[in-house]
Amino acid sequence: KALPIIKCNCRHLNTHQTHNPAPQQLVGVVGLEIHAQINSSTKLFSGAPVRFSAPPNSLVSFFDASLPGTLPVLNKRCVEAAVMTGLALNCAINRKSLFDRKHYFYADLPAGYQITQQRLPIAVDGVLTYSLLGGKKRNQVMRKNVTIKQIQLEQDSGKSLHDDVRSQTLIDLNRAGVGLMELVMEPDMSCGEEAAAAVRELQLILQALGTCQGNMSEGQLRVDANVSVHRPGEPLGVRTEVKNINSIRYLARAIDYEIQRQIDVLQRGGTVQNETRAYDSKSGFMPEPNLPPLILYEDNASLPTGIDACQVVVVQKIKEGLPELPSVKRDRLVQTYGILPEHSFTLVNEDGLVDYFEAVLKTTKKEPRKVIGWVTNELLGHLKQEDMSVCQSPISPSALAELLELQETGHISSSVAKQVFQKMWRSPGKTALQITQEQDLGLVSDTAQLHSICQKVVDSHPDEVHAIRSGNKKVLNKLMGLVQKETKGRADPVLVRAILQKKTS
Repeated sequence: KALPIIKCNCRHLNTHQTHNPAPQQLVGVVGLEIHAQINSSTKLFSGAPVRFSAPPNSLVSFFDASLPGTLPVLNKRCVEAAVMTGLALNCAINRKSLFDRKHYFYADLPAGYQITQQRLPIAVDGVLTYSLLGGKKRNQVMRKNVTIKQIQLEQDSGKSLHDDVRSQTLIDLNRAGVGLMELVMEPDMSCGEEAAAAVRELQLILQALGTCQGNMSEGQLRVDANVSVHRPGEPLGVRTEVKNINSIRYLARAIDYEIQRQIDVLQRGGTVQNETRAYDSKSGFMPEPNLPPLILYEDNASLPTGIDACQVVVVQKIKEGLPELPSVKRDRLVQTYGILPEHSFTLVNEDGLVDYFEAVLKTTKKEPRKVIGWVTNELLGHLKQEDMSVCQSPISPSALAELLELQETGHISSSVAKQVFQKMWRSPGKTALQITQEQDLGLVSDTAQLHSICQKVVDSHPDEVHAIRSGNKKVLNKLMGLVQKETKGRADPVLVRAILQKKTS
């Protein structure tokens, strides 16, 4: 499903001390840690398949279960996905990165440690540019940046399933060892809306790259938010962490709630407590002894003699394969077609809608600004009403284009075009022309017939005619509506207006 456009409504939250009548402004500070499940057919260090909702413990290799004597084998696809993501986020790609063991106890972590890259990750120092709609009418694009501290490769843990009825916990290791990218964002945001907009933009980027499917409801994208408040110019406040957020809407609400909670605590003279992670933060790291340093190469020319390019990761090759990213796509749509910025957000937010829109434009002479209304209102409205994706639409781009051409060339009116759209939706396979001909919906072109209908309407509404002759020209629209009702929306509105103006002058 498409998510709504994130609109900026961030505001500073105020409080004041009783001994000082001048209000002291407290503002929120938000940093994010995002775990993105890598879109790969197999896990990070084993050949076990990756699949959501498989029967419990059906996708577990000996290595995933941490059986003695098993060794990790690094998945090249996961490395390439991390490099591609880093490049798309303007990161510096480390040509040498290391894997460590981070020791802590979880019942669903069989080895008692996680293999991760926290000390020397694969990518560092990136920037995510995201946009919000602000201004009085919520139609001004506001661009903001958040710094990406690092992107690291690591294993996912298994899943604990708590059975309250039997008072027991069951372990499913299907997810254990699935490849993750952890993206650590600096505390550059100030409220829930900014954080939600940043995560939504990241989700779109990952989906465009194909490095993560980004389905939050299936745990493919999980967010931890570090939240604090402080007065501008003063040191950052004590942070708390809101963990495992799996919805963009909830993310915004949870962060704003936490900001307000901390302000309320400070207003009452209390102290914000530092709430740390669920794992033991005191446990250290040790180098992973079974994995050598991960070495990347800039281009084919930098490969050592005798090295097969297919067996290593070449950064330049990945860079050349980067797709058009969401922000670039939005700017291109606005500049190329002259549509409004908010429409570009709607198109990009819905998977497949940009391709649909551009496919319609290829086969119709109708202006893009008029086509966008049909795509974002009629088509998307029907899709959402029936909980369907763009690829499931019963009306193809070429079929919609044919309908718009009938309207553009004057064969049907705008109101009839909407009627035909409804009938096309309910009767897949029938073209706009077929429906128009079968139900005789074409424009009434007989001028004498239109004059007769208009005269009938004028004769039966003397009060409206008097109002028009007295200077109230708006009443003419009522008479036009009555004519359209008589003709079932098939009258040419320009011609009808001209006839009525002459008869009421």
